[in-house]
Order: sequence, then structure tokens, then C-alpha cells
Amino acid sequence: MAKILITEDEDSLRMFVARALRLDGHETHEAGDGAEGLEKLSEGTFDLLLSDIRMPVMDGIELVHQASAKFPDLKILLMTGYAEQRERADDLVAKVIDVVQKPFALPDIRRAVASALAAANSRAA
Repeated sequence: MAKILITEDEDSLRMFVARALRLDGHETHEAGDGAEGLEKLSEGTFDLLLSDIRMPVMDGIELVHQASAKFPDLKILLMTGYAEQRERADDLVAKVIDVVQKPFALPDIRRAVASALAAANSRAA
């Protein structure tokens, strides 16, 4: 399965998503903000970055810009609970597979990740 980095500042949500994705057989790693996420990305190869947009230290938009510059093959899926944050991600359309709206149910995030990975695989083929 895939190696996924989850970057989310809300501990309970980050753990919820990680647990859900591990149920699907994925290897998950976690970061509490974009700066920590960027550091973890440098420590290994990831198949997918799943990041919140609104976070302290470095937000998801800046993380996407830096991560896609350093790791151009990395697939990125964003999540947000704020409509205006989703609009901020519009300029990232070439770098981001999708933006998942919070709140979401367990099946929703699992389906979004499966779709992102499938899209990633079809692009590589």
C-alpha cells in the first residue's frame, strides 16, 4: 500500500485519519504543522501528502508550494473546513489532486485517499 504523510494541527483529527488509513493497509506518518511536515518529507519517500490548509507555523498552501518544488512527483491531497481556504487552493490545481471539505466521515477520507492514489497511479502509467 501507500506511504502517506498526514499534516494536520488538530491532534484528534490527525490520529483519526491516520487510524482510518492504516485500516486500509497504508503506512502513515504524522506532522502537526507544515514546517514539521516539510521536514518529514525530507526524511523519506512518500506516495501522498494529505495536509490541512489552515495550520500554524506554515500553512498547507505554503507546504504545497515548497513540497512540490522539492518533490515534483509527490501526490498531494488537501483538506479544509473553511470555504475561503478552499478558494486559496485554486491556484494549486496543477499541484493538488483534490481538496476534501471538513467535516468528513471516515469513509469519505478513505475514499478521497483511494481516489488520489488511483489518480496518481494512472498519471504515472
